[in-house]
Amino acid sequence: MNLFDVYTKYNVDLVKAKGAKLFCSEGKEYLDFYGGHGVISIGHAHVKYVQALTKQLNDIAFYTNIIKNSIQVELAKKLGELSGYADYNLFLCNSGAEAVENALKIASFYTGKNRVIAMKNAFHGRTSGALAATDNPTIWSEFNKGHLVSFIDLDDKQALLSAFEKGGIAAVIIEGIQGVGGVYEGSEDFLSFTRELCNANEACLIIDEIQSGYGRTGKFFAHQHVDIQPDIVTVAKGMGNGFPVAGVLISPKIEAKKAMLGTTFGGNHLACSAGIAVLDVLKEDELMENAIKMGDYLRTELIKIEAVKEVRGRGLMIGIVLENAKDIRNKLIYEEKIFTGFSNPDVIRLLPPLNISVFEADLFLEALKSVTKQVLV
Repeated sequence: MNLFDVYTKYNVDLVKAKGAKLFCSEGKEYLDFYGGHGVISIGHAHVKYVQALTKQLNDIAFYTNIIKNSIQVELAKKLGELSGYADYNLFLCNSGAEAVENALKIASFYTGKNRVIAMKNAFHGRTSGALAATDNPTIWSEFNKGHLVSFIDLDDKQALLSAFEKGGIAAVIIEGIQGVGGVYEGSEDFLSFTRELCNANEACLIIDEIQSGYGRTGKFFAHQHVDIQPDIVTVAKGMGNGFPVAGVLISPKIEAKKAMLGTTFGGNHLACSAGIAVLDVLKEDELMENAIKMGDYLRTELIKIEAVKEVRGRGLMIGIVLENAKDIRNKLIYEEKIFTGFSNPDVIRLLPPLNISVFEADLFLEALKSVTKQVLV
């Protein structure tokens, strides 16, 4: 049997990782400044993370959600305390797309409505509703096109108002910071206006923090840099540091009903152990503080590089705007042995582990200087 060939892959076979280092099958060492789409929050193979999963694997790895699981309760408590959302409720699932799918469904259950407002350049996942709210028609199937979604430009208050005038709005969904879309964030004015319109029209405000959450911007959630509070927050990626786990944080005003949501694997014992280890390390190692420190350092140094046109983002979610970004990314991987991300049209996206050092930042900066001189001659 062959793999279903849907990915354009880089010809690197990774077999080992530690901290921000990656090692391929040929014995070559790489620097990880992408974290596998921002998944690696506390560094590869962190000792406390490995110990927690090893212990849990020896105890019990899985059982169904119809049985009491005290580890889920511990995860919810610690997540509530560290995120500042202790009064919200948590639904655990397996992936970011599944978290968004459930968030949209919860909003529809709560409001009794079926239309969604999403942002242009958004990316929310590849399942049915999540994909319908993702602004990329090239990856829609005919099945996805049946959902009622209005796309507007981020920060366009008039377009938002016009979309609400259509009626039937169950939710507005916005990324804390757009990742795939180019590392853009909504202004405080726009987000506050969105919150007001949701209140006035009995719609839910969903903030997708799948990539921008879990301390990546220096606060637990990117939207906490402005004074708004969503009804629903989706989390994944950095939540498990590589173990598949995701969640939906749900306002206490939204009442749970039996069989309203469900999952076989969501919130299993291993997933919760991974999630608890991540939260403990984030707190004990002060990784949100490090995200601010290292993010400020990188932005300060990046803007000094002649080829860099603009630097976007917060903390360790950084977008570097320059010409021929794809070529530069390829050279960084194959010649400098550094992994980064990419956003259209010309943005290098950085999502390194939150515990990177100045030494590692300098390695990246020197490599970028070298590569841009080669490409942009």
